[in-house]
Amino acid sequence: MSGTAAVAERVSAFERTLLLCCQTAIALRAGGFFLDFCFWRPRMNLQSDDFELFGLPTTWAQDRSAIDARWKELQREAHPDKFAAQGAAAQRVAMQWSVRINEAYQRLKDPMRRAAYLCELHGAPIQAESNTAMPGAFLVQQMEWREALEEASSESDLDALHDEVEEARRDSLIHCGQLIDEQQDYAAAAQQVRALMFIARFADDIERRREQLGQ
Repeated sequence: MSGTAAVAERVSAFERTLLLCCQTAIALRAGGFFLDFCFWRPRMNLQSDDFELFGLPTTWAQDRSAIDARWKELQREAHPDKFAAQGAAAQRVAMQWSVRINEAYQRLKDPMRRAAYLCELHGAPIQAESNTAMPGAFLVQQMEWREALEEASSESDLDALHDEVEEARRDSLIHCGQLIDEQQDYAAAAQQVRALMFIARFADDIERRREQLGQ
């Protein structure tokens, strides 16, 4: 079977399943019940994890174009307007699918959020609010960046600091991906995600400082 035919068959199967789910929801609604999700769909329901939902390997390394393409495909097939003829109950079920698909897409397309999600799936919660312990070297780096930000007096100063921070972010993401995909060390990866969150917040501080200089 060609790649195009395989995709068409998968889309058609998804649409048929969603339609049957909506029809079941209508029947249960009439009897005083409501079907919250398509519990019987093989390997795919509202409780599937993001990777199962999108038909992707459970890894940090992903092809962004494949994520985007699958999102468009799923959204097209789950759009509530496609089920208008089946009534309001069917559209509500379709809306549940649409919301779930969008939530998964937002996590999967962002490398840091994808890493955090994988850590959570493997029993290593990020706990960014309660677990702020970081390696000493990283804390020293944060202090040096903070001092450089406070002393920055020109766009060129901020550009240099921005470039340094972005390089650290790229290195941290690569290391995080290695910890997940190669070493399966999810606790260490969770710590790396927390570091990435620190870096992201500091990058925002640089932009705020840039705005202040421009005033």
